[in-house]
Amino acid sequence: MTTLSLMAPAKLNLFLHIIGQRADGYHQLQTLFQLLDYGDQLHFSLRKDTQINLSPALAGVAEHDNLIVRAAKLLQQHSGCQLGADIQLDKILPLGGGLGGGSSNAATTLVGLNYLWKLHLPLAELAQLGLQLGADVPLFVEGKSAWGEGVGERLIALKIPDYWYLVVKPDCEVSTLQIFSNKQLTRNSPPITIAAVFEEDHRNDCEPIVRAIYPQVDSALKWLSQKTKSRLTGTGACIFGQFADHASALQVLHELPAELTGFVARGVNQSPCHMKLYN
Repeated sequence: MTTLSLMAPAKLNLFLHIIGQRADGYHQLQTLFQLLDYGDQLHFSLRKDTQINLSPALAGVAEHDNLIVRAAKLLQQHSGCQLGADIQLDKILPLGGGLGGGSSNAATTLVGLNYLWKLHLPLAELAQLGLQLGADVPLFVEGKSAWGEGVGERLIALKIPDYWYLVVKPDCEVSTLQIFSNKQLTRNSPPITIAAVFEEDHRNDCEPIVRAIYPQVDSALKWLSQKTKSRLTGTGACIFGQFADHASALQVLHELPAELTGFVARGVNQSPCHMKLYN
């Protein structure tokens, strides 16, 4: 095989509690990661040299800072592989949306090139490698919807009901650093059990801060909350509503105000990337 195309799926945080802060400044979380059957597409072509080429370039992101390029070179260094790749990115997930797009791109690069280069590294080893690139990367490397703790890297795969989601993007990009450094952010939510998250209503601790700083997010949440229970994912800017069926989600998508964009996707328990490679 010399070419490979894979989806880099989005994720939602069905809830997000911040239960503490480590000495190094990172926040300790509890969250429920829901993978979606919707995301960017990555196309890999094998090279016989060690060159890593990415196209097209992302506006405002230098190639050496792009997580896709960093993931490919990290895998080369870790494995000693003398092969390279031409990588094409079909980007549809919004930047600064809280959907994990960059982390998913990085993870899909690790998983895809591990397969294309025939390295046969186990997913657990790739996940540890991916943690160097970002806290959400191990989720996408493991490829399963999961309960997350620590900074989000301690994962327990869970079976979540297959709901449909309307994901809405307000006209703004949220700075994760700005939200996590805000002095008003809740950092002492009491820990909960996995069982409790399916029995009670939970929240995103970042949501009040994001709504206060970004009126576009606040307005979008007020609108979507009239249609269905809605919530922020990650630090935003994207919000989502949950539906029992595809038609109901599509109906609300068609009613979106002009200043909002969105898409409908189904929650999945296994990443489409992994379903293609490992099933």
